[in-house]
Amino acid sequence: MSSTAASVHHPGSAGRVQAGFPVHSILTGAELGADGLYRLLELSRRLKRERPGHGAPLAGKTLALIFAKPSTRTRVSFEVGMKELGGDTIVLHTRDMQLERGETIEDTGAVLSRYVAGLAVRTSAHAEIESLAAASSVPVINMLTDLFHPCQALADLLTLWEQFGRLEGLEVAYVGDGNNVLHSLLLAGTAVGIRFRVATPPGFEPAAAVVAAARRRGGVDAVQLTTSAEQAVAGAHAVYTDVWTSMGREDEREQRLAVFRPYQVTPALLAGARDEAVFMHCLPAHRGEEVTAEVIDGPRSIVWEQAENRLHTQKALLLQLLG
Repeated sequence: MSSTAASVHHPGSAGRVQAGFPVHSILTGAELGADGLYRLLELSRRLKRERPGHGAPLAGKTLALIFAKPSTRTRVSFEVGMKELGGDTIVLHTRDMQLERGETIEDTGAVLSRYVAGLAVRTSAHAEIESLAAASSVPVINMLTDLFHPCQALADLLTLWEQFGRLEGLEVAYVGDGNNVLHSLLLAGTAVGIRFRVATPPGFEPAAAVVAAARRRGGVDAVQLTTSAEQAVAGAHAVYTDVWTSMGREDEREQRLAVFRPYQVTPALLAGARDEAVFMHCLPAHRGEEVTAEVIDGPRSIVWEQAENRLHTQKALLLQLLG
């Protein structure tokens, strides 16, 4: 275990929530420092080992899941996770809510807070979830916005920790679009000592404000930006990519396919990483675009472990926020 992790108080039994969790909601991935992140990951590992024998620590509590975008892994992992902890869920699609008829997001948050123990939201504009959280008296969890995807970042950290036995000092290469997945990964990863090399085409870099915040958390050298995929991957412990065209940007697809082609993760590109390097992807994947089938379906791919760990880290988050 890293020196950063050594100061963390380990959780007791899997069903016992640690008092004084330092945040009320998770919106970006920057809410937790190293101690809070390791504490959450320790609990995730315990929940994973003991599944499904957790008792029912969230019995009588309901989580509202609000979707303005399609979802597979996010919806299923939150629904299963909440039920395995003894709680319940209600799934709300924005097209079926009064939001479609002009009710404000603030009024929605104020009302739902009186019904449920927590709100989890998957939407487009990040400003919407910020407004919802400001008006809600219960915890709010970002299940994905156009700027951040913190639940994915938590699962990614757990997967890397399982793979390498540590987080501090790992070097992760991210190749492709500087998007919401990368933003949260930078904010969470730099807090626990991961160093990132990010390769994007010019004009597709991660947001400057996010990069600056990540460097404040991990040091000025914690995030390096380049336009060269080969330079980013050289000597990396993990090579991470995501789709080139995110939800809501389908009209840019043809342009993006041309711009991003040099950033495809191929066996030749992966060969530039360390011998023990792994391939990561948040899914869904487009084989033949951002990654070849040989890589994502090959022996160095840990994408299915990442997907499974969404369940375990989200259960830990639910225990800490709703317990």
